[in-house]
Amino acid sequence: MREFESPSRSLGALDVDVVGRLIAAASDVALIIDDKGVIRDLAFGSEDLLREGYYDWLGKPWADTVTVESRTKVDGLLRDSKANAAPRWRHINHPSAAGADLPMSYAAIGLPATGRGKATGRAVVFGRDLRANAALQQRLVSAQQAMERDYWRLRHMETRYRSLFQVAAEAVLIVDAESGRLQEANPAATALLGADATRAGSAFGEGFDAAGKEAVQGLVARVTNTGRAASVSGRWVAAELLLRVSASLFRQEKTSHLLVRVSPAEGVAASRADGNVESALLKLIEGAPDAFVVTDLAGRVLSANRAFLELAQLNTESQVLGQSLEHWLGRSGVDLDVLISNLRQRGVVRLFATVMRGEYGSSSDVEISGVAVTGGEQPCMGFTIRDVSRRLGSEVRSGREMPHSVGQMTELVGRVPLKDIVRDTTDLIEQLCIEAALELTHDNRASAAEMLGLSRQSLYVKLRRFDIGDLTPASSDD
Repeated sequence: MREFESPSRSLGALDVDVVGRLIAAASDVALIIDDKGVIRDLAFGSEDLLREGYYDWLGKPWADTVTVESRTKVDGLLRDSKANAAPRWRHINHPSAAGADLPMSYAAIGLPATGRGKATGRAVVFGRDLRANAALQQRLVSAQQAMERDYWRLRHMETRYRSLFQVAAEAVLIVDAESGRLQEANPAATALLGADATRAGSAFGEGFDAAGKEAVQGLVARVTNTGRAASVSGRWVAAELLLRVSASLFRQEKTSHLLVRVSPAEGVAASRADGNVESALLKLIEGAPDAFVVTDLAGRVLSANRAFLELAQLNTESQVLGQSLEHWLGRSGVDLDVLISNLRQRGVVRLFATVMRGEYGSSSDVEISGVAVTGGEQPCMGFTIRDVSRRLGSEVRSGREMPHSVGQMTELVGRVPLKDIVRDTTDLIEQLCIEAALELTHDNRASAAEMLGLSRQSLYVKLRRFDIGDLTPASSDD
């Protein structure tokens, strides 16, 4: 910090009243602390703090007005002020009747006995309200998390598209609608048409005979102009094979593209196919971003993919084989029994909410969809497990935020103790009553408080607690 070069000449002789007004105006709250750490006087530069009842700090030790983790910071500020050390700002939290702590930034300056004489142990403490900064920081964190979630969602979509594009047994090509040039082809298209015909940048349709080339070029022009999918047939010269060509239009950013599917039209598609669909499906499941596990009818693991091993914090599939899925799934030990019972009765379970526990203590909220296969040589059950702990939005609530509907309350059963659910239910009823009173009185706070049998100050405290209405002074009462 940098002090005034000549305060005696610049400020002159200031009396006590002027100094008091300057201190009060310089901060949201100003405290006068004696040598015992007790608040002997205080002034508020913020009407919000004054209305919330913080004037009750007067006569209490400063350390008793803050949260437990902030008391060491209070002691440090008072110790520095007594030693006439350069003031520094510290973040300190006060408990609030509204539920959330009140964040403040404080700096303390020791008061001399006379002029620049020996210190008396008293200090002036300047405080700044950090609630606006905290709200902005929370909004920034929420925005960053939402952007990260959207980014990963797009990455997962692209991964799924790439996987399906590569393993599809049908020949698929991506063609630029304006130039008619080939942009991308999957392995099945390369196997069917040849590497030269599926090279990026080559003209689509060059490998057909004259009639086929004309038909394909007309298909591209027609689909591009009308936007409607269409099909034509043409003979592929290199293999003397009649092919069926289907095209549909899609837009990516500001350019138009054609999704083209090519298949033999003479009933030989099966002989040209890879014939390894089951192997491709197993590779897809193994590389899927969602966990997938197969168990017997008693819930013992028969197979699991990599995503399941990551959630369970394990390295190899052999560590889970033969183990009961209950070892990693569910909170109360009954979730797996509920899943198995429903699968035996209905055959399918969708979006069952529970928790996945890792070997090293991690816990993730998950949604499970399952299917039971009771026929065949080995009856089994398959479970898709999706990690939903990173979801952010209106359905995600902080630990102190209460549920807003009966459905949300029932979702808490098994996750939150009963006494907390009962407390939140009481808060919900209280909030609904306050909102109804305000609606009946057309937002007249004084009338609403009288209708509810509350003092006006108590009503303001509850309005802030539940974040109801505009609490600026101009709209307080009519």
